[in-house]
Amino acid sequence: MREDDASGPPNRELYALLHLSPDASDEEIRRAYRQWAQVYHPDKYQAPHMKEIATENFQRICEAYEILSDENKRQIYDIYGMEGLNSGLELGPKLNKVEEIKEQLEKLRRMKEQQKMSHFLPSGTIVANLSLPQYLDGDGIMGGMAMTSEVQSQLSKRNTISIGGNLGVKENSGGGVASGVFRHQISSDSSVELIGSLGLRSLIGVQTTRQLSLHSTATMAIAKSLHDGSINLSNSWTRQLSNTASGNIELVLGPESSIGVGWKMKDENMSAGGDVKFGTHSFGVSARYTRRFSSKSQGRIVGRFGSTALEVEVGGGRKVSDFSTVHMLYTIGIRGIFWRFELHRGSQKLIIPVLLSSHFNYALATGAFIVPTSIYFILKKYFFKPYYLKREKQKTLENMERTASEVREARKTASKAQQLLENVANRKRNKQQETGGLVINKAIYGSRKALKKGDELTETDDELALQVLDVTLPLNFLVNDSGQLKLHGGIKKSGIMGFCDPCPGEPKQLHVEYTYHGKRYEVVVDDYEELQIP
Repeated sequence: MREDDASGPPNRELYALLHLSPDASDEEIRRAYRQWAQVYHPDKYQAPHMKEIATENFQRICEAYEILSDENKRQIYDIYGMEGLNSGLELGPKLNKVEEIKEQLEKLRRMKEQQKMSHFLPSGTIVANLSLPQYLDGDGIMGGMAMTSEVQSQLSKRNTISIGGNLGVKENSGGGVASGVFRHQISSDSSVELIGSLGLRSLIGVQTTRQLSLHSTATMAIAKSLHDGSINLSNSWTRQLSNTASGNIELVLGPESSIGVGWKMKDENMSAGGDVKFGTHSFGVSARYTRRFSSKSQGRIVGRFGSTALEVEVGGGRKVSDFSTVHMLYTIGIRGIFWRFELHRGSQKLIIPVLLSSHFNYALATGAFIVPTSIYFILKKYFFKPYYLKREKQKTLENMERTASEVREARKTASKAQQLLENVANRKRNKQQETGGLVINKAIYGSRKALKKGDELTETDDELALQVLDVTLPLNFLVNDSGQLKLHGGIKKSGIMGFCDPCPGEPKQLHVEYTYHGKRYEVVVDDYEELQIP
């Protein structure tokens, strides 16, 4: 069985095997072990093939009980899974305390991460400003260009150095800045940074950050300009207002003093934020909202108002690969009418603002918005969507081929487990039928796409049929004497006895059709979602 599915919490297969909640007490673990041992103990079977099946499953039950009944092993399993247990057992008998073992396992985990991670982490942005009016006047389309780059290196566990710079060119003038930052992690709650830059804005400074509480962080900085000797002091405080929202206040004292207040909110489907800033010679207000339409596409609207800006920006972005995202944005304001194209690949960005007009024109403003939007939706319907559907189908087929042998073995194991559950499951089902209790008529577990096809799904003409598993029998077995069925939340259902993962890497659901007190019902739950019926 696999525990590396990124779609839910890890390290819960043993709980599923014993049909336990991750919060189960020691007594509940012992009781569950005794119940399963009565079903799978080899001495209960006379036929050689049944005894062999029972022995195989009884060993799984015993291994799960051995780990979950041991306080040290259970804590390590909850955090690191079977890999952590195996690593822990190799550490030797000197580590008797759970804390000592966890500390060593954490060291091993960090070492592995450092081996995978490059010592140098580069990031950078290229901005190429294009101007259509300038091009029409015969002066060339390039209005200016700017580049920023930074390389970060982890010197040690607590020390990091970043070296970067930026270069900007506009018409016949240009300039640049080279900067360096040395960061020292004083403790888990505080850090200090030494900052220096040379060029147009030469300065030296120091900044310290401290975690004041579980929800509050403060940052203080002082910087001195090497050009005019002026000093800037800044303080900022960030507060976590809720699970999805945070707020911040920033105060700057110097030649350009200002005070600003901002907030952010983010959940699975949207993110929003806003800022208000008042300075010595300027003020500004901004608000932004991003809506995620799917895991691959999103829309965004931004508004800015102040002494130097009055504009609205709308657009969206789409994920084109595992590492790349493309954004197309439309801006209209006092600076003119713009298109902006962005390509994000990891920590690298390419941004191309295109100035369409420096003056407001109703026809141009309307056409600049409607034309590209229409082109996008046409391309999406007739090109992008068919292409992505074809690619996803190809990936699914490749994944099925790659995991075919694993799935076959998992199905055999599930089938063997169901053989031993069959007599008790049928007896429970008959008893529930007699009393008008809970009867599972049909239960299918597997690919979300396959389950959506419902009755259209057949085992002969649809490859998606290979991505589902009939689990009617094990669910009837799990119905208790009171006529109730509960599958605990936070646990991948493929670990339940008689289940398996028929489509590794694919999102899965459980579809159950049942009868209770003579009435028929249906319910569908996600892989890690709790199920409680009736």
